[in-house]
Amino acid sequence: MSAFIDEARIQLEAGDGGDGSAAFRREKFIPKGGPSGGDGGDGGDVVLFADPGLHTLLDFKYRRHYAAQAGEHGRGKDQYGHRGADLVLRVPVGTIVRDAGSGDALADLSTADARFVAARGGKGGRGNRHFATATRQAPRFAESGTPGEVRALLLELRLLADVGIVGFPNAGKSSFLARVSSARPKIADYPFTTLVPQLGVVALVGGRSFVMADVPGLLEGAHAGHGLGDRFLRHLARTRALLHVLDAEPQGRDPLADYDVVRRELALHDPALAALPEIVAVSKMDRPEVAERAGELERRLGERGIALHRTSGATGMGTAEILEDLWKLIGRAEAHES
Repeated sequence: MSAFIDEARIQLEAGDGGDGSAAFRREKFIPKGGPSGGDGGDGGDVVLFADPGLHTLLDFKYRRHYAAQAGEHGRGKDQYGHRGADLVLRVPVGTIVRDAGSGDALADLSTADARFVAARGGKGGRGNRHFATATRQAPRFAESGTPGEVRALLLELRLLADVGIVGFPNAGKSSFLARVSSARPKIADYPFTTLVPQLGVVALVGGRSFVMADVPGLLEGAHAGHGLGDRFLRHLARTRALLHVLDAEPQGRDPLADYDVVRRELALHDPALAALPEIVAVSKMDRPEVAERAGELERRLGERGIALHRTSGATGMGTAEILEDLWKLIGRAEAHES
C-alpha cells in the first residue's frame, strides 16, 4: 500500500521564450534581401491537473523541482521557433495550491479534470522583420524572449468526503467504516491503529451512495499539534456531517468527557467543523461491559438533548439506521448550500 502524503512543497519553472532571429534574405539575384528573422516560440506552461485516479501527493515527496520546455529560437527565412511543450503535473482531486511564500490560496482543484496554470511560459521574442521601417530597412537586431515564471508552491490535499468519522483513538471508527464500506483499514485493539485517513464509499438501497472518511483519533491538544490528529483535521473541512463514535469500555475514561474533548478540538481548529450536524454513536455494543454502560451514557447525553445510537462494527448492529440518518443530514446540508 502506498504511503499517504498530503502535503508537498514544489519548485516550478515555466519555459523561457525563444529569442527572435536577426537574419536577412540571401538569395541569388536578390543582392539586397530584406530582414527575414522569424519570431521565437513561447515557453511552455506548468499546469496542475486534478486526476481522480490519484489519492496522495506521494509523487512529489521524492521530486520537488519541475521545469517546462523552453520555446525554440527564431530562424532565418521567416521561420518561427516552436512553442515549448507544457508540463502537466497530475495531482489528486481535492488539492489546494498555495503560494509558498505568502500562504495565499491560488487554486482549489476540487473537481475531476480541473486545471490550473501554475507557472506561465515566457513570450517569444520578435524577429528583425518586425522592426523594418521606411527609414530603417535593414535592422540588425531582434527581440529576446522573456523568462518563464518561477514559483514555489505548497500543495495541500484535503480529502473529498461527505461524512467524517471522529472520536478518540481505538473508539471503533475503523471497524465501523470496514463494516459499511469496501474500505479495509487496519484494525487492532490498541490506540492509533489508524495512522492515515481512510476513505470508504457507502452504498444504500435505491442506488444512493456517499463517501465517509475516517481520520486518525483525536486527543486533547490535537489542534495545536498533539497526537496524530492535528495534521488530519483539515480533511474534515469538506465534509457535510460528522459521525462521532464513543467508546464506553471501562478503561478509566469517561466517554462523555472524551466527547467534550473532541468537540472542543474541532471548534479550536475551525469553528465551522463544530457547527457541522453530527450523529453520536457508542460502538462495540457486542461486548457485555459496553452494553451495561450504554444506558447511563444515553441518559447523560439525553440531558443535553443529544440522541445516542448504538452500534457494533463486529456484528453490524445499528449500522443501517445510522447510515440512513447520515444520508438525511447530507441531504439537508446540500439543500442549505444551494
